[in-house]
Amino acid sequence: EMSEMSERSKQNVAHGLAWSYYIGYLKIVLPRLKKSMEEFSRANPNMLVCRETWKLHILVPLSCDIYDDLEKADSNIQYLTDLTETTLTRAGTKKRVYKHSLYAIKDEVNKLWHCAVEYATPLQSLYAMSQDECAAFSREDRLEQAKLFYRTLEEILKGSKECTGTYRLIAYEESGEAETHFLSREILWHLQQQRHEEYAVYESNQLNNPSTTLSSTELNLQISESDLPQPLRSDCF
Repeated sequence: EMSEMSERSKQNVAHGLAWSYYIGYLKIVLPRLKKSMEEFSRANPNMLVCRETWKLHILVPLSCDIYDDLEKADSNIQYLTDLTETTLTRAGTKKRVYKHSLYAIKDEVNKLWHCAVEYATPLQSLYAMSQDECAAFSREDRLEQAKLFYRTLEEILKGSKECTGTYRLIAYEESGEAETHFLSREILWHLQQQRHEEYAVYESNQLNNPSTTLSSTELNLQISESDLPQPLRSDCF
């Protein structure tokens, strides 16, 4: 009876998707990411200058609206290359390939920032369910499940020792207005914050003073219990 109630209220959808995403993908690729970043940095020493950004930046749009091509989502995001592939035999598939794409993000003064970035792919399933009559999944259900997916994934990753320091969750809710470079500005904000964090740690080590830079926990999106999530930040470029 409890299982049926949970299924009717869609409570198990996002929870299952988050765990599947972690077990079947992130737990596999994230521990190998630093090595790939190091290899790329040795070959291209002028690109990945900030080690604090040597992470997989995972986009979590609460609308679940995902572009397959990031360059089409925002012209200030340019595909650069792929990092070293990881090849494993998984679930009967020989030599399954896992890889991440590196992008150049152009800021307002045309400076290029480089990072590995991709969408959280399970959100595509939530979006597809809201478009399929058989799923009986409304737009409101989708929004609530997207919030729950983010909260669940955040808690899972926080408890994962293997994934510590290898990811950055970028959750956001797009405004109703059409903004050409909304996504690139969102990514840039996180990249700049990470650079500030690294610089603050360096200064702290040099001067032996506590850093006043906001922690990554404070910078995370705070999901409200109400229907509307809290704003990601109060500043703008």
